[in-house]
Amino acid sequence: MAKPKKQPRPKAVTPKGFRDYFGEEVTQRTEMLRTIAGVYHRYGFDALESSAVETVEALGKFLPDVDRPNEGVFAWQEFDEGGNGDWMALRYDLTAPLARVYAQHRNDLPTPYRRYAMGPVWRNEKPGPGRYRQFYQCDADTVGTASMAADAEICAMLSDTLETVGIPRGDYLVRVNNRKVLNGVLEAMGLGEDASARDNVLRTIDKFDKVGEAGVRELLTKGRLDASGAFIDGVGLSDDQAEPVIAFLTSKAADTAGTLANLRAAVGDSKIGADGIAELEQIGALLDAGGYGSDRIEIDPSVVRGLGYYTGPVYEAELTFEILDEKGRKRQFGSVSGGGRYDDLVKRFTGQEVPATGVSIGVDRLLAALREKGRLSAQATGPVVVTVMDRDRMADYQAMVAELRNAGIRAEVYLGNPKNFGNQLKYADKRNSPIAVIEGGDEKANGIVQIKDLILGAKIAESATLEEWKERPSQFEVSRGDLVAKVREILDSQD
Repeated sequence: MAKPKKQPRPKAVTPKGFRDYFGEEVTQRTEMLRTIAGVYHRYGFDALESSAVETVEALGKFLPDVDRPNEGVFAWQEFDEGGNGDWMALRYDLTAPLARVYAQHRNDLPTPYRRYAMGPVWRNEKPGPGRYRQFYQCDADTVGTASMAADAEICAMLSDTLETVGIPRGDYLVRVNNRKVLNGVLEAMGLGEDASARDNVLRTIDKFDKVGEAGVRELLTKGRLDASGAFIDGVGLSDDQAEPVIAFLTSKAADTAGTLANLRAAVGDSKIGADGIAELEQIGALLDAGGYGSDRIEIDPSVVRGLGYYTGPVYEAELTFEILDEKGRKRQFGSVSGGGRYDDLVKRFTGQEVPATGVSIGVDRLLAALREKGRLSAQATGPVVVTVMDRDRMADYQAMVAELRNAGIRAEVYLGNPKNFGNQLKYADKRNSPIAVIEGGDEKANGIVQIKDLILGAKIAESATLEEWKERPSQFEVSRGDLVAKVREILDSQD
């Protein structure tokens, strides 16, 4: 009889494109989400938590930058005896679920409906450095009003949010553009209803931040050589046809009035282009009235991401400070948030156009920016560790840790094998604990405890002489009744 084949052990590896988050990373994200939610709540937005799973039909074809979104989601078909079960998918963003929620519950919701939502989303795309298949988004949207005041409010709220989480004024800029202006440019180019040509132009415009003015001009006309030397075919427009696009992309002037004047020249006689410029003018006036100057929010036609998705104003928050890339080169940190007006999304469900506008913040990128600025510690401070000198006196140690916790101090009792005291201190070091509490038999008899400042001790050990070590002791003997007070004193000195 053949010997049964041994089942191989599963590999302990993270699925491709996913990662695990530990301790401080999770804590920092949770705190950031709480802070952002506080700003959104202050602006009058209500929280919404929708399902992480939607039907593929409900998600529709609105995944930005993906021609066939069903290939960009994690989807499966529910079991059905006839093979006709619904296709389900993990949400790829928080906007498509909002459209479904509003269409389903619109009779019970106020109009306009202002909501914020936070949580993970999933995209079945090729992963890369810093690009994961699961990531957090933090959205705020207003559904049911066409007023530009809603767009201006979103931009103001985005500015306030960045400053509240720790990005100071001068280190960021919220930039605003309008899809209707671009539509006016396309009309001025004489493309009419040629959908294929319009799509080609949109895709080319989206490369502006990578190839610049000259590159876009080449791609709109005869084509260009890329960095590798490969030739990329152009759209095939004439120089005259391409000129309105270049004028649009380079129309930013020293002030808003100058920018709007340049845009009017770019759109010519196009009515939809003029409508878009009027909307930008309204947004600018509303922001000025609220005290949001061009040092925080500005009209900038070079914002082109998402223009194929949005139907009106678009906005992007860019961090303007410099960082060093993996090769030591200076570069700007870049975008951490984007949004705009999308008046067609709910219409898929209701058949009626429902105006909507909103913004999404990339939480993980924002956290990375704060770490770059030194406003977040990469290493968490661990709990105070109460060591165990006598396993038969565990109740005494639990009483100590309870007192510390009741005083609002993070603390734990060592729960490993207490036989080797050195291992307990190694454990505390690995936990990055600020303090170790020690009470052996002698200390117990004398009503005292030893409190070891592990942070100071490590600093002294690095550089102090014997004399300095004696003058700056890192271990203190205090009465048992002063345990909490002394621990708090040391923690305050470490901040």
